[in-house]
Amino acid sequence: MDRLDNTVRPYAWGSVTAIPELLGTEPTGEPQAELWMGAHPGAPSRLTRARTGEAAQDGTAQSYALSDVIAAAPETELGPAAVRKFGPRLPFLLKVLAAGAPLSLQVHPNLAQAQEGYADEERRRVPVDAPHRNYKDANHKPELICALTRFNGLCGFRVPAESAEILESLGVDSLKPYADLLRARPEEAALREVLTAVLAADRTEIAATVTEAAAAAGRLAAHPGTPPREAAAHAMTVSLAHHYPGDPGVLAAMLLNHVELQPGEALFLGAGVPHAYLDGLGVEIMANSDNVLRCGLTPKHVDVPELLRVVRFEATDPGILRPEAAPDGEELYVTPTDEFRLSRYVLPRDAAPVRLPAGAPQILLCTAGTPRAGELPLTPGQSVFVPASENTELSGPGTVFRATLMA
Repeated sequence: MDRLDNTVRPYAWGSVTAIPELLGTEPTGEPQAELWMGAHPGAPSRLTRARTGEAAQDGTAQSYALSDVIAAAPETELGPAAVRKFGPRLPFLLKVLAAGAPLSLQVHPNLAQAQEGYADEERRRVPVDAPHRNYKDANHKPELICALTRFNGLCGFRVPAESAEILESLGVDSLKPYADLLRARPEEAALREVLTAVLAADRTEIAATVTEAAAAAGRLAAHPGTPPREAAAHAMTVSLAHHYPGDPGVLAAMLLNHVELQPGEALFLGAGVPHAYLDGLGVEIMANSDNVLRCGLTPKHVDVPELLRVVRFEATDPGILRPEAAPDGEELYVTPTDEFRLSRYVLPRDAAPVRLPAGAPQILLCTAGTPRAGELPLTPGQSVFVPASENTELSGPGTVFRATLMA
């Protein structure tokens, strides 16, 4: 079992204070968006182990990338079953995500779409680092976000009639055709046609519509007679337009469910579901992939035809997840994916140690208190990697998230 040294990614939307507060460090003044734990080639965690072979004679230790440790002994680190199913790589990536501003509105492909898209771009020799490249790998990217603080996001399409009501309430003439489509067409066709129209519109014209809509939303959000649910939707529009002035994604966001998670609640995001994280601190786990198709709220490339191929045009209930308790105190977030399994332990000081089973790789992340993983003490933000070949125990006091694979 090894303590991990993890990379913080400084994306522009990150909070300046949330991750430093978790880690107990001083803010740098720059955004700190994501703390990565895993073996992703973009920022693999590092660990320190005793040197092997002739170099070990001097008794020193050396820092290694977790990806290199796994590549050197995949069955020891991951377990034979995981290697057979997923190959010699850690199939999940664990993060602490700190949103200080809205992330891009986006969707992820399913496995077949990712394989097809990646093969096509490879065949056309699109450079992997090209700004217009859609598929960085051939994998899908189901993900789960669990709130550590109050956490706001967008997840899945609203019922079209509800979106029509929001658009109509703004009293903006250029939004009326979208509202009419949402009322007149069957659900799938209505959502597809309106999103297509918004993203394909003339950028100057759509920017003017966004500006007018944001001004109207501001007036309604502040009006005491506006119902709370509508006021929240209008306030979100104002915020998005402030961060992304003139962006068509501001209008696309009006088609989506607004979700507020309380600490301990979670969202699972499957393939084709449009979503965006708006603000808050959370633990995120995902299949080990970089494949993102953006819908808006971004200066980055938006491939509208490919996006429309991937999006699932159906109204959905966001389905807030609450953990299911097991007899040993484990609280599991149940999802339909095999690449990861996320649970947490809230351990009181006097609780008996909890023995964690071996057989699959595990990353243990402390988010509160001073628990222990085996003999290793943990503080908030610290994490350890437990190879499949090892057993370990957790003891309190504190909160520990456990990332591993479905059995």
